[in-house]
Amino acid sequence: MSPETGPAAGPSAAAGPSVDTGLAGRLGEALGAAGFTHDGVADLLGTTAHAALGRSETTPALRRTAGGSPLETLTRLFLLQTPVRLEAAEAALSGSGGRPGGDGRRGLLDRLCAAGILERSVGEVAARLDCRPYADDERDLWVVSDLTPGLDGLPGTVGRDHVLGISGASTSLAQLTLREPVDAALDLGTGCGVQALHLAAHSRRVVATDVNARALWMAGFNAALNGLGADRVDVRDGSFFEPVRDERFDLIATNPPFVISPATGERLVYRDSGLPGDRVVEDIVRAAPGHLTPGGWCQVLANWAVRDDQPWEERLADWVRDCDAWVVRREVVDPAAYVELWLKDAGLHGHPDYLDRYDTWLAWFEEQGIEAVGFGWINLRRTDQVPRLRWEEWPWEVEQPIAPTVRAWAEAVRMLDRTDDESLLASHLVARSDVRQETVGAPGAEDPHTIVLRQQRGLRRARKADTVEAALVGACDGDLSVGRILEALAGLLEVDAAGARTAYLPVVRELVEEGFLEA
Repeated sequence: MSPETGPAAGPSAAAGPSVDTGLAGRLGEALGAAGFTHDGVADLLGTTAHAALGRSETTPALRRTAGGSPLETLTRLFLLQTPVRLEAAEAALSGSGGRPGGDGRRGLLDRLCAAGILERSVGEVAARLDCRPYADDERDLWVVSDLTPGLDGLPGTVGRDHVLGISGASTSLAQLTLREPVDAALDLGTGCGVQALHLAAHSRRVVATDVNARALWMAGFNAALNGLGADRVDVRDGSFFEPVRDERFDLIATNPPFVISPATGERLVYRDSGLPGDRVVEDIVRAAPGHLTPGGWCQVLANWAVRDDQPWEERLADWVRDCDAWVVRREVVDPAAYVELWLKDAGLHGHPDYLDRYDTWLAWFEEQGIEAVGFGWINLRRTDQVPRLRWEEWPWEVEQPIAPTVRAWAEAVRMLDRTDDESLLASHLVARSDVRQETVGAPGAEDPHTIVLRQQRGLRRARKADTVEAALVGACDGDLSVGRILEALAGLLEVDAAGARTAYLPVVRELVEEGFLEA
């Protein structure tokens, strides 16, 4: 059943985000008692069926869940979107592992149906919302969202107020976000509240905002489902920073509705802001400093236009004020591939309007001078000093979570700002333990023609180095100062020591900023 065809999704926009916390708590107890956790489901399905479900194919998982246990029943009901027998659903939700005598079995089922999470027909129960096990490093969690569209290749058109569940984008942002204790955090455009759940683990209080009333209800329900009261996760209705107009935060995490489109056709709230081009990302970047405490961070998962009249770095640099910024472009997509991606995301592939929408979108890109779309991370750190800006193209695999690398970059650049050349020469730097040296050369050659320094962790950077740079990194074990190492290398190579210092001090600064050397 479509989200628009019944009362399945919590309150209407007028009702606001009222949540039955008692119902959420009872559901969480029942899910936990049934072993309906991320690891529990993965073990039940096995590698093949679990991977197939990740590709939206349910047949292998259906074959693995026919035994009728509470875990199998809940997996079929919520994850495979398959109706189950009424008796099996009651047993699975009994909170007693399916044993007779569970507390309020029928009462919980009735309340879930009344809330629009389940629906009951003669002898069967079906899910109207997805309830998915999730986990972080320390906790088993559950996330309620709209049903996953397009399972098994079936038509998957989504409605305007569709609330997306756990996705690749939400996982990417969770891996990017810094995980250090803070007083106040903001989940801007919370959707079903995944980021708010993560933030609540290390924030005294979290504010979560959205304009979608259904999303706000789900975010509030998910907080209660995972034992978080309104004092920990404060869900507010409003567009972007409007609900927190006079507030500042130590950490802002946002996966905004960043799709760049001509805003024709139906707007999907979870991905379409209604603003032209990449204006939504620009507005967030420009406004964020006014909502950050000194040293506070704003981390944005973003799309931005790559125009034919200006380098992308220049466009984004004009948006940044009063913040250090590290922007990493992870991917560049050509207009045709971008349009295809988002039309299919909306379930419009094969729709009668598909070709017209495709052509309209491409024509709009041409009119706007957009030659590609960039996707990546924007990390902003509020500063009262001269901002440090770094723009980087990095489409390769990285270690996850990547957040520690973001923190290490910020600490490195601020250390460099405090360190003049004489102090840097006197410093005792250490090569990061995961850095490896690779050499390439003809067999039997005395010297390699290429030396590469490569990190095994974090961003896994690689950089070409000459003999002096490689030897410098190799000698940085904390015993000798940078100046002494350069003097020794100059003597070995019979070059002027002053010239070596002048030539390689900028290289040392690069090696520190890129994480090859640490203080």
